Amino acid sequence: MKAYEIRRFGIDSLELTEREIPKPSEKEVLVKFHAVSLNYRDLMMVTGRYDPKLRMPLVPCSDGAGEVVEVGNGVTRWKVGDRVMPCFMQGWINGEIEYKKARTALGGDLDGCLREYGTFHEEGLVEIPEHLNYEEAATLPCAALTAYNALFVSWNLKKDDTVLLQGTGGVSIFALQFAKSVGAKVIITSSSNEKLQRARSLGADFLINYRENADWDKVVLDITQKRGVDCIVEVGGGGTLQKSLKSAKIGGYIAVIGVLAGQGSFDPVLILMKALRLQGIFVGSREMFESMNHFIQKHQLKPIVDKVFDFSEAKEAFHTMEMGSHFGKIVIRL
Repeated sequence: MKAYEIRRFGIDSLELTEREIPKPSEKEVLVKFHAVSLNYRDLMMVTGRYDPKLRMPLVPCSDGAGEVVEVGNGVTRWKVGDRVMPCFMQGWINGEIEYKKARTALGGDLDGCLREYGTFHEEGLVEIPEHLNYEEAATLPCAALTAYNALFVSWNLKKDDTVLLQGTGGVSIFALQFAKSVGAKVIITSSSNEKLQRARSLGADFLINYRENADWDKVVLDITQKRGVDCIVEVGGGGTLQKSLKSAKIGGYIAVIGVLAGQGSFDPVLILMKALRLQGIFVGSREMFESMNHFIQKHQLKPIVDKVFDFSEAKEAFHTMEMGSHFGKIVIRL
C-alpha cells in the first residue's frame, strides 16, 4: 500500500512510500481510507514545530474516513463494509482525559491516516453519519469534535447565548454551524471580507474584520451593549487572548483551543475581576464523538469542505493549509 511518511521535517520532505497492508490482530479491524482531512496540528507535525523530537518515520494526519475491509478475531462492533472514522485519541473512550489516554493520538503518538490502509482496535472507531460522504466525514474527528466539546460538553451552549468565534478555519466554522443549530447568536472575526460574507451565509449574525478593526474587542462590547459574550472559542493566537478576556461577559467562558491560542502576554487580572472560566480543549473522547454524530445527524449538518486534493497532491494540500487561504476544511481524497 502507499503511505506518506515524515522522515525529515518539511512539507516538501514528505515521502510517499510503499508498506505492507497490515493484518488486523485480535479485536482489530482493517480500514481502507477514502479521505483524509488536514488540521493545523498536522502541518505543525510535518514542519517540526509541534514536536522537534517526533518519532520517525511517522504517517501524519489524525483525521480520516473509510470502510472496514477485514475484521480480526473477536471483533463484535464492526463488520466488513461498515463506514467508519478513527478517533483522534484511540485510548480515550469515555471519562476524563488523563496522561495515558492523551498518549494515543493519531498522527503524533501513533501513525495517522495519510495512507491507503490502517488497522485499529474496534473500540477506537465510530460510525459515519448516514448523510455524509467520506470526504465530509473525514473532517469530523479533530476539528468538529473540538468545537462540539467546547460548546456542549465543557460549556452548555443555549438558545440566545452569544458566541464569539475567531477566524474561519475548521474549528470555528464547525462551531458556527453547531451554535446556529441551537439558536445561539454568533459574532465571527476574519481578516477577509469575502470569508466573512461566506460566514454570513452560514448564519453568522455579526461580522468583524480584525484588520479593519484592530480593537475588535471594543466592537464586540458595542454589539453586546457592553455586556460581553457568553462564550468565546479562542483559536486566534498571539495577542488575541487579552482581547478575548475583554470581550467576555462577567461569568463568561473561554474555550482555549490549539497550540496557537494564548501565545503572547496577557493580564490575568480580568480572569479574577470578571470571574471568567478558561478551559483548555483537547479534542474529545469516543463517547463525545458519538454524541456529536447524533447531533450532526439530527440537524442534518454538512461539513464545509473548501478544497479537495488527490492523494498524489498531498504536499500541495499542506502548502494550501500553510497559506491559510481556506474556508472550513481541506481534504485529501484517496
